[in-house]
Amino acid sequence: MSSLRALLSDRRAAVGLGILAGLCVAAIAAPLLAPADPNAQHDVLRTRFLPPFSVDPEGVQHWLGTDAFGRDLLSRLVHGARISLAVGLLSVAVSVALGAAIGVTAGYAGGAGERVLMAFTDAVLALPRLVLLLALVTLWRPSLALVVLVLGFTGWMGIARLTRAEVKGLRERPFFDAARAAGLGHWRLLRCHLLPNALTPLLVAAALGVGNAIMLEAGLSFLGLGVPPPAPSWGNMIAGGRDALVNAPWIATLPGILVVLAVVSCNLVSDGARDALDPAAQHRPSPRQEGQ
Repeated sequence: MSSLRALLSDRRAAVGLGILAGLCVAAIAAPLLAPADPNAQHDVLRTRFLPPFSVDPEGVQHWLGTDAFGRDLLSRLVHGARISLAVGLLSVAVSVALGAAIGVTAGYAGGAGERVLMAFTDAVLALPRLVLLLALVTLWRPSLALVVLVLGFTGWMGIARLTRAEVKGLRERPFFDAARAAGLGHWRLLRCHLLPNALTPLLVAAALGVGNAIMLEAGLSFLGLGVPPPAPSWGNMIAGGRDALVNAPWIATLPGILVVLAVVSCNLVSDGARDALDPAAQHRPSPRQEGQ
């Protein structure tokens, strides 16, 4: 509770959490907020490319306009939030679980096990992530589950290295020696002393990872390799509106604004969490200051 209060006391984190909470509420309440079926197509020739605040010939109000197939854009945006946010959150959960497990094991075990795990991590980290993503999603039919797994299994390496460094630093602290001298077992040392003290950098990395995953999903969907249509995601909505930027710019602009809002809010939460939950970070010089 004190950590949550400290996080909310940071203005950047509070703004970021507020934006993310609003997007999540809109995604959860999508069936209530959406005025129409997001995939419904009626008379396409008469309802396509309607501007915001228009009423179609059937008397239906379209607050944010329609796309090239006459589908209501507001309905697709709120339902697309479900997919885009789910991809970001679930893929980061996979990355954090895998990266933390490998990092904790390497940092706590040390020796040959640590060298093997870090060598494997460095080998995977050396592969260009975007190229690897493109290769993986072209081997199988794109789907939501595939995008989540691909993003999750290609984003754990930095978390593993961060967790390993944090655990190795905590092992040198006096409280760890005292706990070990008191006869605590390995599991209790990890659960009660190492993992709770390593949570702050993991939370910071997770917040950054959510924004990065949303951007990557949007990029993959834009290329036609992400969540397949007609299921709406912000990425494939941007792709669907790229050919109509001149006569219907709202189709690609509105989901693009939501992607920017989600990514910026994740960055704000990450910066706020770093300063609020790790007060020592406020006094660390930036790389630019160190070079002066």
